[in-house]
Amino acid sequence: MVVNLLRLVIGFLFLSTFTFFYRGMFFPVDASPENWLYLITSGLIGFVFGDLCLFQAFVVVGARISMLLMALAPPMTALIGWIILGEKMSLLSWTGMIVTLSGIALVVLKREVRDEEAPQAFRKFLFSYPLWGILLGIGGALGQSAGLVLSKFGMRGYDAFASSQIRVMAGIVGFTVLLTIMKQWKNLAKGLSNYKAMGHLSVGAFFGPFLGVSFSLVAVQLTSTGIAATIMALVPVLIIPPSVILFKEKVNFKEVIGAILAVTGVVLFFI
Repeated sequence: MVVNLLRLVIGFLFLSTFTFFYRGMFFPVDASPENWLYLITSGLIGFVFGDLCLFQAFVVVGARISMLLMALAPPMTALIGWIILGEKMSLLSWTGMIVTLSGIALVVLKREVRDEEAPQAFRKFLFSYPLWGILLGIGGALGQSAGLVLSKFGMRGYDAFASSQIRVMAGIVGFTVLLTIMKQWKNLAKGLSNYKAMGHLSVGAFFGPFLGVSFSLVAVQLTSTGIAATIMALVPVLIIPPSVILFKEKVNFKEVIGAILAVTGVVLFFI
């Protein structure tokens, strides 16, 4: 929670400085009540619920596995549209969903044989990673997909960077309330005193809440939500090299194939 709050505050400063020179406004005072309603809700679901789940998943199962589970976001987005908006899904879309889930299952599940001579019926799949971490990753995907749909409604032709400001402000308020309820302000003070971590966090805030989130909203404005979500789903593949270089994580062949399968399914989903 501390990391999330700090990165949103820093991201908000980047956003506000940019919009001041870009739009002549430090705050999004020209947003309509409808813009505020949908974007605040989007920020609470996407940042507070989604990112809280995702960041905790980073701790429990690691960055690569967490981002692989985030490949569920595009299918979830389509499912939300199907349930709420009555959008129909083609056979190819269902095929893509199955391929995506298969890729994820290849990474997070393994089969353990307790007895070499046991019948097939007694063999079972066990999680290669903690179930709690997997559920957190799925929660992050759900938060992103719901937040993206609400953002689409909330912008309605409104500026993407100003829309990001509103979403980030909602996230800041949400995490402030959580920190107060859980009495973690001491941890915030400790975080601020860790200058090395704050340096990394500032870089992350620049590429995350500022550029990354804003560009994702620009993409949603310029193209369909599905196409934008598909491009963002490439992260499980793109994150493998930095995970190996920066964190010295070992990547096995099964995880690489699983990531490729997951992204392939997402691509099929929106062809």
